[in-house]
Amino acid sequence: MKKLTTMVLSLTLACSLVIAPHTATNVQAAGSGPSMNEVQAIKIERLKNYEEMKSFLNGIDKRAAHITVETIGQSVKGRDIDMVKFGINPDNPTILFLSQQHANEPLVTEGIFYLLNKLASNSLEVQSLLKQINIIFIPRLNPDGAQGDVNWDTSHLLGGGQQTRNNANGINLNRTHNSLSQPETRALHEEVLRKHKIDFAIDMHQQVANRAIGEGDLVSGSLLYPTSTVSDEVLLNSKKLGAVVYEAIEKKGYGRLARYGTGDGLTSNARNHLATHYKVPTLLFEMRGMSDSPNISSILGQKSNGYLIRQSVDTMEATIKAVADGSIYDADETFWEDLPTQYTVEPFLSEEFGE
Repeated sequence: MKKLTTMVLSLTLACSLVIAPHTATNVQAAGSGPSMNEVQAIKIERLKNYEEMKSFLNGIDKRAAHITVETIGQSVKGRDIDMVKFGINPDNPTILFLSQQHANEPLVTEGIFYLLNKLASNSLEVQSLLKQINIIFIPRLNPDGAQGDVNWDTSHLLGGGQQTRNNANGINLNRTHNSLSQPETRALHEEVLRKHKIDFAIDMHQQVANRAIGEGDLVSGSLLYPTSTVSDEVLLNSKKLGAVVYEAIEKKGYGRLARYGTGDGLTSNARNHLATHYKVPTLLFEMRGMSDSPNISSILGQKSNGYLIRQSVDTMEATIKAVADGSIYDADETFWEDLPTQYTVEPFLSEEFGE
């Protein structure tokens, strides 16, 4: 496929622009297609780069006494990996949101930044949440990939490798949760998973832009519970977590969710590893589109980005509310029985785009 070189495709991701209206009558987060062609180039200037992210998180840390930002480790290239904590009451349930294991999947991270701005306030809603729940965010597990600062050839990527799926060593971090061979996943396990009691977790990703259900209806995202060996309780609560997310997005009208697939039993990925080895109910949440890829069908044009970021915010807010008030345990997990499994509308060039 010809490399994209001439026309600017600007990803409109500034926080001031990401909040799309909730009165949508069609599925804007799915849109009508990737909106890419072979004469486009990809720009990501509206995404927070590493320095901007650090400045933002430092500001949140200073601004809100109930939010703390801790550096839990360094990447291959020595960049900080940050954990953001809301609430510190050990008697409250704790939820973990994990983002950008794959650095070319940046929209959820932008949603986290928006949500942190909201949680940094002293509103009555925030004060109520502090009495009910703790939240841990890992906004960007792969900071080197997010900067495109890697030690491997990225010339096959359509955006020139400005953001990469793998880390600086060329390793898919979401295949290293057993081996902990990479500093990024070691930091996550040693400083977060082994030191905090996590009650629920969502591993947040993005997937190729041309997945659909039914008669070619493009989806805005997909969900999957653990498919490794887990207890009945962990599996049930993972499915209930999915029910909370599904209901939140479906009722807004701008998203369309599907089952990610059938899954496998491997525990090298976060979805299965957290559930099997830490006994944490965990959900895989995949949003549509990537910022760089060797495949044109993976990269999403800017039209749907605001709705996709809004989708990530709604997902996190609904989960926080349901865990905080306990309503998650009343969620109807039977929706999974009728949730259609997505399929790929057209072939793509690589098989590297699993979770």
